[in-house]
Amino acid sequence: MRDWLGFEARVAVRFLREGRLQTVLIMVGVAAGVAVIAYISALVTGLQANTFSKTLGGQAHVTLRAPEDAVLAARPPQPGSIGLTDTQPRAQRLRSVGNWQALVPLLERMPEVEAVSPMVAGGGLALRGEATQSIALAGVDLDRYDRVVHLREKVTSGSASLAPGEAIIGSELAADLGVRPGDRVTLLTGTVSETVRVTALVDLGVRELNRRTVIVPLRLAQSLFALPGGATQLDMALNDVWGAKAFAARLRAGYPYEAESWQETNAQLVSALNAQSVSTGLIRAIVLVVVVLGIASVLVVSVVQKRREIGILRAMGATRGQMVRVFLVQGAIVGAVGSLLGLLLALLMIWLFTTFVRGSDGQPLFLIVLPLGLALQVAAVATVCGVLAAIAPARRAAAMDPAQAIRI
Repeated sequence: MRDWLGFEARVAVRFLREGRLQTVLIMVGVAAGVAVIAYISALVTGLQANTFSKTLGGQAHVTLRAPEDAVLAARPPQPGSIGLTDTQPRAQRLRSVGNWQALVPLLERMPEVEAVSPMVAGGGLALRGEATQSIALAGVDLDRYDRVVHLREKVTSGSASLAPGEAIIGSELAADLGVRPGDRVTLLTGTVSETVRVTALVDLGVRELNRRTVIVPLRLAQSLFALPGGATQLDMALNDVWGAKAFAARLRAGYPYEAESWQETNAQLVSALNAQSVSTGLIRAIVLVVVVLGIASVLVVSVVQKRREIGILRAMGATRGQMVRVFLVQGAIVGAVGSLLGLLLALLMIWLFTTFVRGSDGQPLFLIVLPLGLALQVAAVATVCGVLAAIAPARRAAAMDPAQAIRI
């Protein structure tokens, strides 16, 4: 095996060296194709990861709530009777998830669930001096909630703490109220009010969330909303983020509660991410087709140019199989060298993007990296495409009649 591999490799390298300009051009073409594939893949992956983290920055993967109040008919309609179908919708009220204390450990034992956090959520007002802001108030157990949304990682000022009488608020809301960690804010829900001390400011990645979010201890929220011992929802973090929709459907089928996944809450975002993935796949496919056609065209020209050499090699005893392998090795060499150059070019493009493309705050727009697995995958695909592109020229070279090739 080593002998025939050495023969094919030597002949393939010699053919490539003799057609230097063609070889350089096709390797540059392959490098450009690989660079485009690797860079676009890394760019879209980084963009999706950034969008995903900001969107789910303060959001659970699956949220379980009590079913909404509905107006039911006093009795079933009788045959032949006329029923009044225009009914007044019932005003919704904060309701606790039934028997949530027993439900939490049951959910935590499910293999799909990473963490569960009970929450009391509702609307209210935040008052400080003459400033008044509408808020979304959330009462949580900080340790449990941190496991779901990693709240402590989003602290921009102060230290996250939720002892009795303390609160964590969004950074935009703090600016609107003119407060900083250590200051006090009055929270008003209906006729109940409570003054709390701000311990930390958080950036949840979405300006509207930062402008409205106030997080307080679970017991304080229960008191503010008159839900002693209650929880209006159970937030869950899953091991598989993309399995949230199917998991929520199973919860709805197995329990008398409303379960909503982040995909259902952010349907437009999911559509946009899917469109990006499809577009990226199309770009990859088109670039690969161009690379294959480029390698094949150069090798076809090489077969025409090397007819005499091929005929001499056949007359000296080279078999059809050896000639096939000569051109397959050429395709592999072109694909491998072009892949290496392309990956280096992709790394340069990523460095240029992260160095010179900045946001309004002077920081990089988002992090882009080229994972080793992705780089190896792109290089392997390009090399395989090089071999596949060489099949047709290789078969044509092997089919040549030695006598006719030498006469030409």
